[in-house]
Amino acid sequence: MKININIKIAINNLLFKIMNLMKYNINRRKFLGLFGCGCCSLLMPSCSTVPITERKQLSLIPESTINRQAAQAYAQFKTKAKLITKGNQLNEIKKIGKKIEKSVTAFFTKKGKKDPTSTFGWDYVLVDNDKVVNAWCMPGGKIAVYTGLLKVTKNTDALSIVMGHEIAHAVARHSVERASQAMTINIGTQVADVFLGGAINRTRNTVGQNTGLDIFQLGIMNPFGRKQETEADYLGLIFSSLAGYDIRESVKLWERMAKKNKGKEPPVFLSTHPSSKKRIENLENWVKEVMIEYPPIST
Repeated sequence: MKININIKIAINNLLFKIMNLMKYNINRRKFLGLFGCGCCSLLMPSCSTVPITERKQLSLIPESTINRQAAQAYAQFKTKAKLITKGNQLNEIKKIGKKIEKSVTAFFTKKGKKDPTSTFGWDYVLVDNDKVVNAWCMPGGKIAVYTGLLKVTKNTDALSIVMGHEIAHAVARHSVERASQAMTINIGTQVADVFLGGAINRTRNTVGQNTGLDIFQLGIMNPFGRKQETEADYLGLIFSSLAGYDIRESVKLWERMAKKNKGKEPPVFLSTHPSSKKRIENLENWVKEVMIEYPPIST
């Protein structure tokens, strides 16, 4: 994965300063002070904002790079997956996708803001697999829906909730943020371990060997994943509403999903997704607000 040249320079400068500090046996307080300042100078210029929610997010990797890599992976996926290439189900997926596409663009245009989907190369596929209850959207608007999901969505409005959620991940640049966070954790751990004599990685390995769990995954990545999923639920609800679908169906959809997953959901701390119960609770709180503030938009 390529790193922006300015980021490379900042990292190299920081490491150089740390090695000099070690050479002259600088104390812990001065080290941590410099490390903190160095990290801030590295990360502050690399922040962006999630559309609508306005949450600040880390963005060290260009979105164009992530989108290009996703397009390549998507093309490879299509050559191997069993796809349904015609029929009412596929037509419905494409119709919903197009309505949401146009509604998102119209919303940002009306607000006088940059359309975050302007560079997307939208595409939709239906995967013939009744055992997989899932859908996903790769960066850049590459969307796949599995036939197993259609047995739970059951209607157009519910399917629009799922597709709105997946599109929201792409609009919010969640893949860029995850990759940037992983890079930051990796660099931060390596730098800190220079000072700590490898204590972080030793602890991580010991816990992993004894429990089979990764402390970084449990303590950082999983909570972060749940935050992104919750944000995608909220944004997806907005996009579905803008496209004219009945978002009240979202609660019924997740009630059906909870029933299907009963007894199968892992403890929340082990999951990158909120529990079905929490999602239902969130959706119930959001539906009226979203219907009022984000009514169907003319495209």
